[in-house]
Amino acid sequence: METTKKKWPFGFYVCSLSFTFERLAYYAAKWALAIFIAADVANGGLGLDKSVGAAMSSNLVAFTYITPIIGGYIADRWISPRILVPVGEILMGLSYLIAWKANGVGMLWAMIILLSIGTGCFKGNVSGINGRLFPLADADTLDSVFSIQYSFVNIGSFCGTTFLSLLAKSALGYRGLFLVCGIFLFIDCAWWLFGMRFFGEAGKKPFLVDNRTENVEKADKEKDNAPLTKLEKNRVIAILICTLFSGIFWLIWYMVYMPVYYEFGPISEAGSGWANWNIGSFTMPTAWFDSMNALLCIVLCPVFAGIWAKMKQRPQGDWGMFTKTAVGILFLGLCTACMVLAAFLSGEGTKEPVGIWIIILTALFMTVGEVIFSPLGNSFISKYAPKKLLGTLLGVWPFIIFFAGKGYGPLYNFLSKFSFVKAYGVVTILIIACGLIMLAFTKKFDELVDGK
Repeated sequence: METTKKKWPFGFYVCSLSFTFERLAYYAAKWALAIFIAADVANGGLGLDKSVGAAMSSNLVAFTYITPIIGGYIADRWISPRILVPVGEILMGLSYLIAWKANGVGMLWAMIILLSIGTGCFKGNVSGINGRLFPLADADTLDSVFSIQYSFVNIGSFCGTTFLSLLAKSALGYRGLFLVCGIFLFIDCAWWLFGMRFFGEAGKKPFLVDNRTENVEKADKEKDNAPLTKLEKNRVIAILICTLFSGIFWLIWYMVYMPVYYEFGPISEAGSGWANWNIGSFTMPTAWFDSMNALLCIVLCPVFAGIWAKMKQRPQGDWGMFTKTAVGILFLGLCTACMVLAAFLSGEGTKEPVGIWIIILTALFMTVGEVIFSPLGNSFISKYAPKKLLGTLLGVWPFIIFFAGKGYGPLYNFLSKFSFVKAYGVVTILIIACGLIMLAFTKKFDELVDGK
């Protein structure tokens, strides 16, 4: 049987590179905000307590993950998604300019609000357009599409946290970094406006108006307006269950960064905390922990995409989304276990700092857990969500991260009152227990999707 390898549309690269520019700015600014708030004024910061930095970092993540569900709802019904995206890019660019001139928490709140609104217009809608560039009948291709898109995301994250952090430490400072982030968003907007011509009909109309109905029969349109079937309701339940467990994952995943910045890596970026960040006379920026995560994502996403493709050829097929989510949570448990071990070996700052190996191992386990399931979330929803709820459910996937984002800062501040080894030891036990519970019920969850 002869097979022909199909060329992916150029619109895919327009969408994916748009994510690269946006995530480059976002992750660089996310790191800079936490350090900028807590760093001494002499070191270019605001000189506030680290609890304020943790709380504001938490708010940044939270509100940029709640607004995509609103943006998805609007794109489903009223406004062309391809128009919402550049509006979001402009708003995000302006938000970074506010941070550039910020002199207190009030202006940083303004930055977070504007950034969140812009992200709501941008995030889910880019993925929605990207998925619609591929034939609905070729839904299995979406796993590869969104895995590769995820690599573009992490290329942006890696470049932002690796290179912009170095500029922040040398020539630019934290404020200069925010300015550069704003410029990148305006470049991103220009790129999107140039690339819209390559989308065909995808995203030209609101998703429910378009819904790939230009080339389908009237009966299919009527079906889209019909009540959800039992199978569709079960699939919505399955998507929500998977989203809930992913929220548990992201709550701990984001919290990992706080002790890395504040305990294992010194706020002042000089000397060392519980871990030794020095490579000869060079002190590695704490942002390079973010960079390790991004670089490992770039390397591992294609590897795991290949693994899933091989597993599909087995008689028993590939792992289901629920199994992958459970295994991802278990790897995150290994990540926090590494931090507990490092805190124990360093005597929580009373002994010699542990070697850089612990930073690398922590980043490795958290990244493996991430890439096992996270890139497939959009694919899972695109394949199984009822058509009329596609944009909304693409927003629900990041919506749960609002609660994770809102919670990890206060949770970190609460755990800081106790011994790190004991507090994070309990967290490790709980996160591993969650993974095992989900693993035990994966067969029942899979039945909701398959209709058995």
